[in-house]
Amino acid sequence: MATNIQNYELMVIFTPILAEEDFKAAQKKFTSIIEENGGTLVHQNPWGLRSLAYPIEKKTTGIYYVVEYTAPTDLNEKLEIQLNRDESVMRHMVTHLDKFAVAYNERKRNAVKEA
Repeated sequence: MATNIQNYELMVIFTPILAEEDFKAAQKKFTSIIEENGGTLVHQNPWGLRSLAYPIEKKTTGIYYVVEYTAPTDLNEKLEIQLNRDESVMRHMVTHLDKFAVAYNERKRNAVKEA
C-alpha cells in the first residue's frame, strides 16, 4: 500500500522556563518522531522567546519552534499524541501546506540566504 506523502508545518510553543539544552532536547525529540515515522525534515526554525498574544497557563512568553517537513498522512496522529503528553509544550499546531505555501516558504528561505 502506497502512503500519501504530504507537506506540513509544525509550530510548537514551549514553556518559557525551559533551559537552552532542554529546548534543544525537545526540538530533537519531535524531529526524531517525524524522521522515525517516515517523515523528512525540510527546514527548522527556532524562533526563540517571544511574547504571547494572550497569557497561557499564566505565562506571557513562550519559546517558539517551527519545523517544515514532508511525511505520510498517518504520522501526524502519532506526533499529536506525543505533543499532548509533553508537559513542556504549551500549544502546538500542525498545518497542511499546499504547493503554493511550500513554494512561498522556499522563496522566503532563499531570499534570506541571499540577503
